[in-house]
Amino acid sequence: MVKTITEIKRGLEGQIGQRLKLTANGGRRKTVIRSGVLSETYPSVFVVELDQDENAFERVSYSYADVLTEAVEISFVDESNQAVAVER
Repeated sequence: MVKTITEIKRGLEGQIGQRLKLTANGGRRKTVIRSGVLSETYPSVFVVELDQDENAFERVSYSYADVLTEAVEISFVDESNQAVAVER
């Protein structure tokens, strides 16, 4: 089912504070996989606070259009590290 940017934004607003796994297109056939916590949503972007033991920087931001075009895939995980929902 195709979502709109507004639906993606509303869905993410309801998940603030939740752990997630982020798979992003890194360019030149690279895929970047990161994990962290969804910390904030803004009108055009959302911010993810990354796990410090795995990443050299504290946070990243992506636009809702990245999720819409599937350049970024988000999987929310529960405490036992099981994927519970995927935003596309």
